[in-house]
Amino acid sequence: MLLELDSDQRFWRDTLRDALAKECPATLVRSVAEDGADTGALWQTYLDMGWTELTDPAEAVELGLLVEGLGAATDPTPFLATMTQFNPLVGALADPKRSGAAVYDGVTAARTATGWVLDGTCRHVLDGDRADRLAVVTPAGVFVVTPEQVRARRVQVFDPVLHVAEVTLPGVEVDDAARVSGADVERARQVAQTGMALTMVGACQRVLDLVLEHVGSRKQFDVLIGSFQAVQHKAADMHVAIERARALAYFAALTLAEGDPRSRMAAMMAKAGAGECQSLVFKHGVQLFGAMGFTWENDVQFPLKRAKAGELMLGGAAEHRARITEESLAAARLGV
Repeated sequence: MLLELDSDQRFWRDTLRDALAKECPATLVRSVAEDGADTGALWQTYLDMGWTELTDPAEAVELGLLVEGLGAATDPTPFLATMTQFNPLVGALADPKRSGAAVYDGVTAARTATGWVLDGTCRHVLDGDRADRLAVVTPAGVFVVTPEQVRARRVQVFDPVLHVAEVTLPGVEVDDAARVSGADVERARQVAQTGMALTMVGACQRVLDLVLEHVGSRKQFDVLIGSFQAVQHKAADMHVAIERARALAYFAALTLAEGDPRSRMAAMMAKAGAGECQSLVFKHGVQLFGAMGFTWENDVQFPLKRAKAGELMLGGAAEHRARITEESLAAARLGV
């Protein structure tokens, strides 16, 4: 397993960085947060560039690089939900021209003479209020439904440009054609966790970049504050935390790309590492900006909020650490 990016992947990463700087600048994110600006044109740009066609499991690292870049840019489109949550659940049914969302829990499926009845409510569904299709996970399998078949209500969350919804299926009747054949829910969850971890890593990296820009230009007593040892120590701690989280996340992406049996543990470690990273980066990032870090006018708020919101979705660091501990102890008892 190669643990470093090859030349093509590095070129892809740099290309993404340049494209996102042009297509998804902070001014666009602010306009979405303040004025509810439409993101349709940006989504269409992603479609035109072929970014939604990265559906091959072997392209997990390339997709990860893209997701990290979008996390840094605080992407306001349904790309993350579509590519890392919906598509892995539906497999060949994925449509690169349509967005999707995943309903992971809270819904049951009852067999009828003509098909199935889906009933229940799932809270905190990423992009559940604006996706073209929804993949609903039930004990009886995964079903694909349309927005017209559900009731979705967007709820307010910490990140002002993130769409999170409460989705209710009030006894929705579907036929057998709506049921996804051979859906691998466990692997899909691993892809979702890894994607969220990489989004958080990208957001944390953006925070650090803005911090370094600030401390390299801000003066106190006619001296750059970036020359103060206390400031340097905090910036170094942020860098170390980000590199650790990034390494864990890309290892998880590699295990998914290669079908490695360690992917379950790797995905949980990636999400836990990203959660711990954002906690430190959030604290130091705001502190190093001083009072400016608390103001609405400062763009550092957007990546900070994206990283924090990511921690609250798909299980936090404490939850995943507990699962990792339980599984490690169980494996040790079995002598695995």
